[in-house]
Amino acid sequence: MNGNHLHAAGHVCVLKDAFMYESPTEIANLTSTDKFDAALAIHLYKGGRLLQGGRIPFGIIFGGTDVNEDIKCEEKRQVMGAVLGEARFAVAFTMKMKELAAAEWPDARKKIYVQTQGIKTTPSETFDWYRFLQNADIPTDTGSLHMFLLICGLRRVKDPLYLVDVFSDWHRKDPSVHLGIIGPAVDPLFTSEVKEKVKRAPGVHLLQEMPQDDLHAAMKRCFAVVNSSISEGMSAAILEAMDLDVPVLARNIPGNAAIVKHKETGLLFSNPQEFVMLSKSLMNDPIMEREIVTRAKDYVKKQHSWESERKAYQNLVLRLQ
Repeated sequence: MNGNHLHAAGHVCVLKDAFMYESPTEIANLTSTDKFDAALAIHLYKGGRLLQGGRIPFGIIFGGTDVNEDIKCEEKRQVMGAVLGEARFAVAFTMKMKELAAAEWPDARKKIYVQTQGIKTTPSETFDWYRFLQNADIPTDTGSLHMFLLICGLRRVKDPLYLVDVFSDWHRKDPSVHLGIIGPAVDPLFTSEVKEKVKRAPGVHLLQEMPQDDLHAAMKRCFAVVNSSISEGMSAAILEAMDLDVPVLARNIPGNAAIVKHKETGLLFSNPQEFVMLSKSLMNDPIMEREIVTRAKDYVKKQHSWESERKAYQNLVLRLQ
C-alpha cells in the first residue's frame, strides 16, 4: 500500500519509520503537536504497539512476521491482541493470514479485511545495465549471462545466504550464472556476516542499493528473481517480477506458495539443490519459461490490481473518521 492512494483522495499523509520511536508516548506527542486525525500502522507489533492507548483512531496492516512469527512469543502476542482490540480495522494480504489472526483473536475476525497487495512497476528508461554489471564485477559479455536477483532487506528471516554455497558450486561449473543480492542493511550485524560470506563465494555478489525505478529496470534484464525467505507475508518483489515478465523462483513457504503456483506462475523449491535443478530446467526450456511468465503476468493483473487496492484503502480510511 502506498501513501499515494490516500493523497489521491485528498488526505495529507506523513510517513514515519517505527524504528525511530521507542514508546507510545513519543507517538502521542507527535500526533498531538502536529494535530493528526488518524494513523495507519504496518505490522501489528512493530507499528501497532506505538499507537496503543493513543488519542487518535488507527488501522493496522499485518506485515507477515507479526502473524507468522511474533505470535509465538507470549509477551508480543499480548501486546498485539490489545492493539487489535483497539484498531478500527486490520488488513491481511491473504485469507490464510486473516485466518491465523482470527484463530488467535476471534473477537477481531469481523474487523479483519483481506486485501492483496496492489502492484505497479515503473522501470527506468535510462538505466545502464552494462555499468550496473561492471560495478558488480560481473563480466559484461552478456550473450551467455544468466543473472539471478535476490531482493530483500538483509535480516535473518529473509535468509539471503540460503543458496550461496550451492550457487557458488554451480557457478564454478557454469560461469554464466551469477546471483546478485540487493536490499537495505536492516540488521547491521547480520549484514556484515552476509558481506563476509559473499566475499568468499565466487559468482555471488552483494549489490549497491538503487532507486525503485532502476531496480525495476535491472529486474527486467535478469534471468530470474529469487526469494529464499524463511517466512514471508506477501513478497512485493515476487509480484513486481511477475509484472515485469521475469520468472520467479521462490522458497516453498506459505507466504510464497499463496502467490506462486508451482510450474504455473513460477517455480517453488524446498531446498538449495532443488533450486539449482529447477533453475537449470528453466534455462533449458524457453517454452516453459514463456508460459510461466505469461500466466504470472496475467495473475498479477487480475489479482493484484493497483486500482482496486487504491479503492479499498480509500474506503477503509473512512472508518478512521
